[in-house]
Amino acid sequence: MDFSLNEQQEMLKKVARGFLEKECPESFVRTMEIDTKGYSPELWFKMADLGWLGLPFPEKHNGMGGNIVDLAVLFEEMGRAMLPSPYLSTVVLGGLTILESGSEDQRCELIPKIVKGELIISLALTEPSASWNSDGIQVSAIQDGDKFIINGTKLFVHDALVADKILCVARTAEGEMSDYGITLFLIDSNNSGISFEILETTAEDKQCEINFYNVIVPASDIIGNIHQGWQSLRRALQVGTVMLCSQMTGAGHKLLELVLDYAKTRIQFDQYIGVNQYVQEQCINIFSRVEGSRAVTYKAAYKLSECKPADMEVSIAKAWVSAAHEFACRSAHQVFAGAGYTEDSIIPLYTKRGKVAQLYLGDATHHRKKIAQQMDGWTLKIPKGEPLGLWN
Repeated sequence: MDFSLNEQQEMLKKVARGFLEKECPESFVRTMEIDTKGYSPELWFKMADLGWLGLPFPEKHNGMGGNIVDLAVLFEEMGRAMLPSPYLSTVVLGGLTILESGSEDQRCELIPKIVKGELIISLALTEPSASWNSDGIQVSAIQDGDKFIINGTKLFVHDALVADKILCVARTAEGEMSDYGITLFLIDSNNSGISFEILETTAEDKQCEINFYNVIVPASDIIGNIHQGWQSLRRALQVGTVMLCSQMTGAGHKLLELVLDYAKTRIQFDQYIGVNQYVQEQCINIFSRVEGSRAVTYKAAYKLSECKPADMEVSIAKAWVSAAHEFACRSAHQVFAGAGYTEDSIIPLYTKRGKVAQLYLGDATHHRKKIAQQMDGWTLKIPKGEPLGLWN
Protein backbone atom coordinates (compact mmCIF):
# COMPACT_ATOMS: atom_id res chain seq x y z
CA MET A 1 0.00 0.00 0.00
CA ASP A 2 1.41 3.37 -1.03
CA PHE A 3 1.20 6.01 1.69
CA SER A 4 3.00 8.71 -0.30
CA LEU A 5 1.50 12.16 0.20
CA ASN A 6 -0.26 13.83 -2.70
CA GLU A 7 0.62 17.32 -3.89
CA GLN A 8 -1.86 19.08 -1.61
CA GLN A 9 -0.68 17.12 1.42
CA GLU A 10 2.97 17.87 0.65
CA MET A 11 2.05 21.56 0.46
CA LEU A 12 0.16 21.35 3.75
CA LYS A 13 3.17 19.69 5.38
CA LYS A 14 5.57 22.33 4.05
CA VAL A 15 3.38 25.26 5.08
CA ALA A 16 2.67 23.78 8.52
CA ARG A 17 6.35 23.16 9.23
CA GLY A 18 7.38 26.67 8.21
CA PHE A 19 4.55 28.27 10.18
CA LEU A 20 5.19 26.26 13.35
CA GLU A 21 8.96 26.72 13.24
CA LYS A 22 8.28 30.45 13.31
CA GLU A 23 5.28 30.60 15.66
CA CYS A 24 5.98 27.65 17.99
CA PRO A 25 9.69 27.54 18.90
CA GLU A 26 10.91 25.84 22.06
CA SER A 27 10.69 29.14 23.97
CA PHE A 28 6.97 29.41 23.16
CA VAL A 29 6.34 25.85 24.38
CA ARG A 30 8.06 26.66 27.67
CA THR A 31 6.08 29.89 28.03
CA MET A 32 2.80 28.01 27.60
CA GLU A 33 3.78 25.67 30.45
CA ILE A 34 3.42 28.53 32.91
CA ASP A 35 0.65 30.39 31.07
CA THR A 36 -2.69 30.21 32.87
CA LYS A 37 -4.52 29.20 29.67
CA GLY A 38 -1.84 26.85 28.35
CA TYR A 39 -2.33 28.05 24.78
CA SER A 40 -2.18 31.29 22.80
CA PRO A 41 -5.52 32.69 21.54
CA GLU A 42 -3.56 34.81 19.06
CA LEU A 43 -1.92 31.73 17.56
CA TRP A 44 -5.28 29.93 17.62
CA PHE A 45 -6.83 32.58 15.37
CA LYS A 46 -3.81 32.49 13.08
CA MET A 47 -4.42 28.77 12.67
CA ALA A 48 -8.04 29.54 11.88
CA ASP A 49 -6.95 32.04 9.21
CA LEU A 50 -4.81 29.30 7.63
CA GLY A 51 -7.90 27.09 7.45
CA TRP A 52 -6.51 24.47 9.82
CA LEU A 53 -9.53 24.53 12.15
CA GLY A 54 -11.78 23.77 9.19
CA LEU A 55 -9.57 21.11 7.63
CA PRO A 56 -11.83 18.05 8.20
CA PHE A 57 -15.18 19.79 7.75
CA PRO A 58 -17.19 20.03 4.51
CA GLU A 59 -17.20 23.23 2.50
CA LYS A 60 -20.91 23.84 3.17
CA HIS A 61 -19.94 24.45 6.82
CA ASN A 62 -17.06 26.77 5.80
CA GLY A 63 -14.54 23.93 6.07
CA MET A 64 -11.81 22.81 3.67
CA GLY A 65 -13.27 19.40 2.87
CA GLY A 66 -10.13 17.53 3.92
CA ASN A 67 -9.90 13.90 5.01
CA ILE A 68 -8.34 11.98 7.89
CA VAL A 69 -4.99 11.55 6.11
CA ASP A 70 -4.82 15.34 5.70
CA LEU A 71 -5.39 15.66 9.44
CA ALA A 72 -2.63 13.12 10.12
CA VAL A 73 -0.18 15.21 8.05
CA LEU A 74 -1.04 18.30 10.09
CA PHE A 75 -0.82 16.47 13.43
CA GLU A 76 2.60 15.10 12.53
CA GLU A 77 3.87 18.65 12.19
CA MET A 78 2.09 19.71 15.38
CA GLY A 79 3.78 16.86 17.25
CA ARG A 80 7.15 17.81 15.83
CA ALA A 81 6.70 21.35 17.16
CA MET A 82 5.00 20.25 20.44
CA LEU A 83 2.21 22.73 19.65
CA PRO A 84 0.13 23.48 22.77
CA SER A 85 -3.44 24.06 21.58
CA PRO A 86 -7.00 22.73 22.07
CA TYR A 87 -7.07 21.44 18.48
CA LEU A 88 -7.58 17.74 19.29
CA SER A 89 -10.31 18.49 21.83
CA THR A 90 -12.15 21.01 19.69
CA VAL A 91 -11.77 20.01 16.05
CA VAL A 92 -11.41 16.24 16.32
CA LEU A 93 -13.16 14.99 19.46
CA GLY A 94 -15.80 17.71 19.60
CA GLY A 95 -16.20 18.90 16.02
CA LEU A 96 -16.20 15.51 14.31
CA THR A 97 -18.73 14.18 16.84
CA ILE A 98 -21.04 17.07 16.01
CA LEU A 99 -20.46 16.53 12.28
CA GLU A 100 -21.14 12.80 12.62
CA SER A 101 -24.16 12.82 14.93
CA GLY A 102 -25.40 16.37 15.54
CA SER A 103 -28.64 17.67 14.08
CA GLU A 104 -28.46 19.84 10.98
CA ASP A 105 -29.22 22.90 13.12
CA GLN A 106 -26.37 21.99 15.49
CA ARG A 107 -23.96 21.49 12.59
CA CYS A 108 -24.89 24.78 10.95
CA GLU A 109 -24.60 26.69 14.22
CA LEU A 110 -21.52 25.12 15.82
CA ILE A 111 -19.14 23.98 13.08
CA PRO A 112 -18.68 27.43 11.46
CA LYS A 113 -17.82 28.78 14.92
CA ILE A 114 -15.18 26.08 15.35
CA VAL A 115 -13.77 26.87 11.91
CA LYS A 116 -13.44 30.57 12.81
CA GLY A 117 -11.80 29.81 16.16
CA GLU A 118 -14.78 31.21 18.06
CA LEU A 119 -15.74 27.98 19.83
CA ILE A 120 -13.51 25.70 21.93
CA ILE A 121 -14.84 22.33 23.07
CA SER A 122 -13.52 19.99 25.74
CA LEU A 123 -14.44 16.30 25.92
CA ALA A 124 -15.30 15.13 29.46
CA LEU A 125 -14.99 11.37 29.14
CA THR A 126 -12.87 9.59 31.77
CA GLU A 127 -13.88 9.15 35.40
CA PRO A 128 -12.23 7.92 38.63
CA SER A 129 -12.34 4.37 37.25
CA ALA A 130 -9.79 5.53 34.63
CA SER A 131 -11.53 3.28 32.09
CA TRP A 132 -11.63 4.16 28.39
CA ASN A 133 -14.49 1.73 27.83
CA SER A 134 -18.18 2.57 27.93
CA ASP A 135 -18.66 0.63 31.18
CA GLY A 136 -16.54 3.27 32.92
CA ILE A 137 -19.21 5.95 32.40
CA GLN A 138 -21.04 6.48 35.68
CA VAL A 139 -21.72 10.24 35.69
CA SER A 140 -25.52 10.25 35.76
CA ALA A 141 -27.99 12.29 33.72
CA ILE A 142 -31.53 11.89 35.05
CA GLN A 143 -34.40 13.04 32.85
CA ASP A 144 -36.87 15.52 34.29
CA GLY A 145 -39.39 16.47 31.64
CA ASP A 146 -37.63 18.16 28.74
CA LYS A 147 -34.36 18.56 30.63
CA PHE A 148 -31.70 16.42 32.30
CA ILE A 149 -29.94 16.80 35.66
CA ILE A 150 -26.27 15.76 35.60
CA ASN A 151 -24.21 14.75 38.64
CA GLY A 152 -20.76 13.23 38.99
CA THR A 153 -17.04 13.71 38.45
CA LYS A 154 -14.86 13.63 35.34
CA LEU A 155 -11.07 13.37 35.52
CA PHE A 156 -8.13 14.15 33.22
CA VAL A 157 -10.21 16.47 31.04
CA HIS A 158 -8.06 18.25 28.49
CA ASP A 159 -8.56 21.97 27.70
CA ALA A 160 -11.52 22.34 30.06
CA LEU A 161 -10.25 25.63 31.52
CA VAL A 162 -10.37 27.40 28.15
CA ALA A 163 -13.44 25.65 26.71
CA ASP A 164 -16.68 27.41 25.83
CA LYS A 165 -18.57 24.11 25.80
CA ILE A 166 -18.05 20.79 27.60
CA LEU A 167 -19.04 17.66 25.70
CA CYS A 168 -20.05 15.51 28.65
CA VAL A 169 -20.44 11.76 28.26
CA ALA A 170 -23.10 10.70 30.78
CA ARG A 171 -25.18 7.63 31.59
CA THR A 172 -28.91 8.05 31.07
CA ALA A 173 -29.94 4.40 31.41
CA GLU A 174 -28.64 1.00 32.44
CA GLY A 175 -28.73 -1.95 30.07
CA GLU A 176 -27.28 -5.39 29.41
CA MET A 177 -24.83 -3.81 26.97
CA SER A 178 -22.61 -1.12 28.51
CA ASP A 179 -22.64 0.80 25.21
CA TYR A 180 -26.36 1.39 25.67
CA GLY A 181 -27.64 4.15 27.93
CA ILE A 182 -24.88 6.69 27.26
CA THR A 183 -25.81 10.16 26.03
CA LEU A 184 -23.71 13.14 24.91
CA PHE A 185 -24.53 16.58 26.30
CA LEU A 186 -22.98 19.83 25.04
CA ILE A 187 -22.95 22.07 28.11
CA ASP A 188 -21.95 25.71 28.55
CA SER A 189 -18.75 25.71 30.59
CA ASN A 190 -19.96 28.68 32.67
CA ASN A 191 -22.92 26.69 34.03
CA SER A 192 -23.14 27.45 37.76
CA GLY A 193 -23.25 23.75 38.66
CA ILE A 194 -19.84 23.02 37.11
CA SER A 195 -16.57 23.42 39.04
CA PHE A 196 -13.03 22.93 37.73
CA GLU A 197 -9.83 21.93 39.50
CA ILE A 198 -6.47 21.91 37.71
CA LEU A 199 -4.62 18.62 38.12
CA GLU A 200 -0.88 18.51 38.60
CA THR A 201 0.58 16.62 35.63
CA THR A 202 4.06 15.75 34.44
CA ALA A 203 3.63 17.76 31.26
CA GLU A 204 1.99 20.75 33.01
CA ASP A 205 -0.74 20.64 30.37
CA LYS A 206 -3.67 21.99 32.43
CA GLN A 207 -5.78 18.81 32.65
CA CYS A 208 -8.78 19.23 34.94
CA GLU A 209 -11.10 17.48 37.30
CA ILE A 210 -14.68 18.58 36.58
CA ASN A 211 -17.47 18.20 39.12
CA PHE A 212 -21.09 18.35 37.97
CA TYR A 213 -23.57 19.19 40.70
CA ASN A 214 -27.22 19.26 39.66
CA VAL A 215 -26.30 20.68 36.27
CA ILE A 216 -29.51 21.29 34.31
CA VAL A 217 -29.25 20.70 30.56
CA PRO A 218 -32.11 20.98 28.06
CA ALA A 219 -32.77 17.98 25.83
CA SER A 220 -32.03 20.21 22.83
CA ASP A 221 -28.33 20.16 23.87
CA ILE A 222 -28.04 16.41 23.32
CA ILE A 223 -25.66 15.47 20.48
CA GLY A 224 -27.03 12.45 18.62
CA ASN A 225 -29.70 10.16 20.00
CA ILE A 226 -30.48 9.61 23.65
CA HIS A 227 -28.93 6.39 25.07
CA GLN A 228 -26.82 5.96 21.90
CA GLY A 229 -24.04 8.44 22.59
CA TRP A 230 -21.23 5.88 22.59
CA GLN A 231 -21.94 5.04 18.97
CA SER A 232 -21.96 8.78 18.20
CA LEU A 233 -18.58 9.28 19.87
CA ARG A 234 -16.91 6.17 18.50
CA ARG A 235 -15.57 7.51 15.20
CA ALA A 236 -14.22 10.71 16.75
CA LEU A 237 -12.39 8.63 19.37
CA GLN A 238 -10.85 6.51 16.62
CA VAL A 239 -9.74 9.55 14.66
CA GLY A 240 -8.42 11.19 17.83
CA THR A 241 -6.44 8.07 18.67
CA VAL A 242 -4.80 8.04 15.23
CA MET A 243 -4.03 11.76 15.51
CA LEU A 244 -2.18 11.11 18.77
CA CYS A 245 -0.18 8.47 16.90
CA SER A 246 0.62 10.97 14.17
CA GLN A 247 1.60 13.53 16.78
CA MET A 248 4.00 11.07 18.42
CA THR A 249 5.39 10.10 15.01
CA GLY A 250 6.23 13.75 14.26
CA ALA A 251 7.79 14.17 17.69
CA GLY A 252 9.82 10.99 17.20
CA HIS A 253 11.17 12.22 13.87
CA LYS A 254 12.26 15.49 15.46
CA LEU A 255 13.92 13.55 18.29
CA LEU A 256 15.83 11.55 15.69
CA GLU A 257 17.09 14.76 14.07
CA LEU A 258 18.19 16.12 17.44
CA VAL A 259 19.98 12.89 18.34
CA LEU A 260 21.78 12.65 14.98
CA ASP A 261 22.91 16.26 15.20
CA TYR A 262 24.18 15.76 18.74
CA ALA A 263 26.02 12.55 17.80
CA LYS A 264 27.75 14.36 14.94
CA THR A 265 28.83 17.40 16.99
CA ARG A 266 29.39 16.23 20.58
CA ILE A 267 33.08 15.47 21.22
CA GLN A 268 34.13 13.21 24.06
CA PHE A 269 37.57 11.67 24.55
CA ASP A 270 38.79 13.58 21.49
CA GLN A 271 36.26 12.07 19.08
CA TYR A 272 32.65 12.54 18.05
CA ILE A 273 30.33 10.30 20.07
CA GLY A 274 28.68 9.21 16.82
CA VAL A 275 31.57 6.84 16.13
CA ASN A 276 30.56 4.85 19.20
CA GLN A 277 28.71 1.68 18.25
CA TYR A 278 26.25 2.05 21.15
CA VAL A 279 25.29 5.56 20.01
CA GLN A 280 24.84 4.33 16.45
CA GLU A 281 22.59 1.54 17.72
CA GLN A 282 20.38 4.03 19.56
CA CYS A 283 20.04 6.15 16.42
CA ILE A 284 19.11 3.12 14.33
CA ASN A 285 16.58 1.97 16.91
CA ILE A 286 14.90 5.39 16.99
CA PHE A 287 14.79 5.47 13.18
CA SER A 288 13.19 2.02 12.94
CA ARG A 289 10.56 2.91 15.58
CA VAL A 290 9.68 6.18 13.86
CA GLU A 291 9.35 4.55 10.42
CA GLY A 292 7.25 1.75 11.87
CA SER A 293 5.07 4.32 13.63
CA ARG A 294 4.49 6.23 10.43
CA ALA A 295 3.48 3.05 8.58
CA VAL A 296 0.88 1.84 11.08
CA THR A 297 -0.44 5.36 11.65
CA TYR A 298 -1.04 6.17 8.01
CA LYS A 299 -2.59 2.77 7.36
CA ALA A 300 -5.14 3.46 10.09
CA ALA A 301 -5.68 7.03 8.83
CA TYR A 302 -6.22 5.76 5.28
CA LYS A 303 -8.85 3.23 6.37
CA LEU A 304 -10.68 5.88 8.40
CA SER A 305 -10.55 8.27 5.43
CA GLU A 306 -12.13 5.58 3.24
CA CYS A 307 -14.78 4.89 5.94
CA LYS A 308 -13.63 1.28 6.14
CA PRO A 309 -13.69 -0.76 9.37
CA ALA A 310 -10.51 0.17 11.21
CA ASP A 311 -10.87 -1.07 14.79
CA MET A 312 -7.86 -3.37 14.52
CA GLU A 313 -5.69 -0.85 12.65
CA VAL A 314 -6.42 1.95 15.14
CA SER A 315 -5.56 -0.22 18.14
CA ILE A 316 -2.43 -1.63 16.48
CA ALA A 317 -1.29 1.93 15.74
CA LYS A 318 -1.87 3.19 19.29
CA ALA A 319 -0.26 0.16 20.92
CA TRP A 320 2.79 0.22 18.65
CA VAL A 321 3.33 3.98 18.50
CA SER A 322 2.94 4.47 22.25
CA ALA A 323 5.65 1.90 22.93
CA ALA A 324 7.81 3.12 20.06
CA HIS A 325 7.68 6.73 21.21
CA GLU A 326 8.55 5.84 24.79
CA PHE A 327 11.49 3.85 23.43
CA ALA A 328 12.59 6.76 21.21
CA CYS A 329 12.50 9.20 24.13
CA ARG A 330 14.46 6.79 26.34
CA SER A 331 17.05 6.28 23.59
CA ALA A 332 17.40 10.03 23.09
CA HIS A 333 18.13 10.42 26.79
CA GLN A 334 20.76 7.69 26.48
CA VAL A 335 22.57 9.51 23.67
CA PHE A 336 22.41 12.92 25.34
CA ALA A 337 23.35 11.32 28.68
CA GLY A 338 23.40 13.78 31.61
CA ALA A 339 22.82 16.80 29.37
CA GLY A 340 19.52 15.28 28.26
CA TYR A 341 18.11 15.24 31.79
CA THR A 342 18.57 18.94 32.58
CA GLU A 343 15.76 21.48 32.55
CA ASP A 344 17.55 23.40 29.81
CA SER A 345 17.44 20.43 27.43
CA ILE A 346 14.61 20.07 24.92
CA ILE A 347 14.59 16.27 25.28
CA PRO A 348 12.53 16.20 28.53
CA LEU A 349 9.87 18.35 26.84
CA TYR A 350 9.30 15.62 24.26
CA THR A 351 9.39 12.93 26.93
CA LYS A 352 6.78 14.62 29.13
CA ARG A 353 4.42 15.40 26.27
CA GLY A 354 4.95 11.95 24.87
CA LYS A 355 3.74 10.40 28.11
CA VAL A 356 0.47 12.35 27.85
CA ALA A 357 -0.08 11.17 24.27
CA GLN A 358 0.77 7.59 25.22
CA LEU A 359 -1.90 7.53 27.93
CA TYR A 360 -4.67 9.61 26.36
CA LEU A 361 -7.55 7.76 24.65
CA GLY A 362 -6.17 4.46 25.89
CA ASP A 363 -2.63 3.35 26.62
CA ALA A 364 -0.79 0.49 24.94
CA THR A 365 -2.22 -2.10 27.34
CA HIS A 366 -5.79 -0.97 26.67
CA HIS A 367 -5.33 -1.21 22.92
CA ARG A 368 -3.50 -4.55 23.07
CA LYS A 369 -6.51 -5.95 24.90
CA LYS A 370 -8.75 -4.63 22.12
CA ILE A 371 -6.49 -6.29 19.55
CA ALA A 372 -6.70 -9.58 21.46
CA GLN A 373 -10.50 -9.42 21.43
CA GLN A 374 -10.43 -9.19 17.65
CA MET A 375 -7.95 -12.04 17.08
CA ASP A 376 -9.96 -15.19 16.38
CA GLY A 377 -8.57 -18.19 18.20
CA TRP A 378 -5.86 -16.23 19.99
CA THR A 379 -5.45 -15.47 23.68
CA LEU A 380 -3.16 -12.62 24.61
CA LYS A 381 -1.85 -12.39 28.16
CA ILE A 382 -0.66 -8.98 29.35
CA PRO A 383 2.20 -9.43 31.85
CA LYS A 384 1.65 -7.57 35.09
CA GLY A 385 3.90 -4.58 35.56
CA GLU A 386 5.14 -4.62 31.95
CA PRO A 387 2.43 -2.83 29.91
CA LEU A 388 4.74 -2.13 26.98
CA GLY A 389 6.62 -5.41 26.92
CA LEU A 390 5.01 -7.00 23.86
CA TRP A 391 6.05 -4.28 21.44
CA ASN A 392 9.26 -3.07 23.02
